[in-house]
Amino acid sequence: MSSLTDIDKRYLEKILGMSGGYVLDFSDATYGEFFSRYNVEIHSSRYQKYGTSKAKKMRAFWELEADQIVAPVLAELLASYEADCELNNREVEKPILDKSKEIVNRIGGKIRDASGNETEDTFLGREFKIPNLHKLPIEPQVIVIVEQRLDEARVALKAGASLCVIFMCGSVLEAVLLGTAQTKPEKFNRAIASPKNTDGRVKPLHEWTLAQFIDVAFEVGLLKLDVKKFSHGLRDFRNYIHPYQQMVSGFSPDEHTAKVCFQVLKAALASLAGER
Repeated sequence: MSSLTDIDKRYLEKILGMSGGYVLDFSDATYGEFFSRYNVEIHSSRYQKYGTSKAKKMRAFWELEADQIVAPVLAELLASYEADCELNNREVEKPILDKSKEIVNRIGGKIRDASGNETEDTFLGREFKIPNLHKLPIEPQVIVIVEQRLDEARVALKAGASLCVIFMCGSVLEAVLLGTAQTKPEKFNRAIASPKNTDGRVKPLHEWTLAQFIDVAFEVGLLKLDVKKFSHGLRDFRNYIHPYQQMVSGFSPDEHTAKVCFQVLKAALASLAGER
């Protein structure tokens, strides 16, 4: 059961547009797909104790599930709300959104400030140092490779090779998360967000995606909420290693994007090494 209060739920219902039985602009299909990423079958009978509308299933979800799964779901929904407003030229209900973010950060144990909101600019402005890599919970042989790739990323950043920086950062993050999971398999496999096969068994670690590693590392307390949020951004950029995907999206990496990705990697490494 989540720790959401009745007042918390009023704010969340308002920002998610739940008064008419809907949740944002989700269809039944996209609603199911969204929750499946968190290994939640939202259309199952388990979540129909109050009815079958999307809003009523959300209320049941809040009541039945723990904070550790409710918080990341709500965080992504709030991000979706902001994106919808921007893409459709709608005004953001900022006071309600800020309060909702504060609620999500609280139940996720990640209170930062009064608004609970950290922008890309403030994240970039913070000082993250690459930690003592030998504190990372990965094999020593991998640490040597990580050091080499970090050196290459620095060279690429100075040379203005932004796309190279992004790909290098994404590969290091995925390698370190995989290595961490291999040293802590029970913790990762028992996480709610761990990816499952159709028979309900957890997939082998080598079949996990970067997104799944990020979500589980956050759930088990190895990544903080801000690092999780921006790590997913790095993951999205890294996916443009496929030229056609980059062409379709119109993505054009620049120095700013590269710096964001390198900052994310430094923050993630520090978090995994226990230095923040």
